[in-house]
Amino acid sequence: MSYTEVPGVRVPIRMWTDPATVEGAALQQLRNISTLPWLHGLAVMPDVHLGKGATVGSVIAMKGAVCPAAVGVDIGCGMSAVKTSLTARDLPDDLSRLRSKIEEAIPVGHHMHDDPVDPGGLYGLSGVGWDRFWAGFDEVAPAVKGRRERALKQMGTLGSGNHMIELCLDRSDSVWLLLHSGSRNIGKELAEHHMTVARSLPHNQGLVDRDLAVFIADTPQMSAYRQDLFWAQDYAKRNRAVMMALFQDVLIREFRKLKVTFEPVISCHHNYVAEERYDGVDLLVTRKGAIRAGSGEYGIIPGSMGTSSFIVRGLGNADSFNSASHGAGRKMSRTAAKKRFTVRDLAEQTRGVECRKDAGVIDEIPGAYKSIEKVMEQQRDLVEIVAQIKQVICIKG
Repeated sequence: MSYTEVPGVRVPIRMWTDPATVEGAALQQLRNISTLPWLHGLAVMPDVHLGKGATVGSVIAMKGAVCPAAVGVDIGCGMSAVKTSLTARDLPDDLSRLRSKIEEAIPVGHHMHDDPVDPGGLYGLSGVGWDRFWAGFDEVAPAVKGRRERALKQMGTLGSGNHMIELCLDRSDSVWLLLHSGSRNIGKELAEHHMTVARSLPHNQGLVDRDLAVFIADTPQMSAYRQDLFWAQDYAKRNRAVMMALFQDVLIREFRKLKVTFEPVISCHHNYVAEERYDGVDLLVTRKGAIRAGSGEYGIIPGSMGTSSFIVRGLGNADSFNSASHGAGRKMSRTAAKKRFTVRDLAEQTRGVECRKDAGVIDEIPGAYKSIEKVMEQQRDLVEIVAQIKQVICIKG
């Protein structure tokens, strides 16, 4: 489908879904965003749903301003995937040992590494500017300076919620590695610090929603935010790179006789800001729950812990600011999912997947998410599908 245009205040809202299916609170959030004086355009992806501060599935293009809440608290959150030389017939019938080995290598939930990971000793990670990256921590906001040791030990860790590590099969039975995570606690603290600063600024006092407070170009507050934002985005990308290298090392060890090889890693942010140009104007484009889908660019759109995910290639649709959805998107809140579904439902909906099947992850049950197949159908003019993959192992925090 192409987009449906919904009236906004300063700009129309371009929606890649039926507006009648979008919850009222999310529609109101989008209308609030459309009141921002600095707004150039607003695109809404088919996985749209209510978010904290700003709507998940929104692409906000602004001139000379950026809204921290439109990035979210997990700065740089995104996906990584890689195709391996393994096939389904190489895998054991019982995948529980392999799942355990992955969980031993990559801390999940609130856990972290006992000591910082040395990236120099990991698959494919040597010589990628680690000393320069960590030196940049000295320049981030003083409010988080005491978190350096924690940030070091959380590098290469999963977190919880909808973050996951998966071993998947494509339709040709090739094995893929897939993971989803972000900037961990350091990104969250940086985001919350700057949101607080933004809400206090005079130019934000008259906004219809103070959570949409912005920083304006050529101000000290904007400079400080951009510095911390881009550092946290880099942290998130490196976090996924370390996790993927640890994941690859597990497979190399467990399938030593098969001499596993890997294709290049695909990686994409879906909570971030980028400097891009549209309509002859230099803009700051914020994607919250959306990936960049420029012409020929690879991306990853996951479903849920019991459904397919998709490797895609962007079609470069400027109407969406070269964007696509970041996943299936929730159709009910975590609280609602816990009330509606049982452990038995979870076991049924994740049948055939080696994963947690306990009350602690009921809020991540596939039934709490929209149909990933319908979401993909709604964005046929944004991306083309390269591979459809389905998990046989799913690890949640």
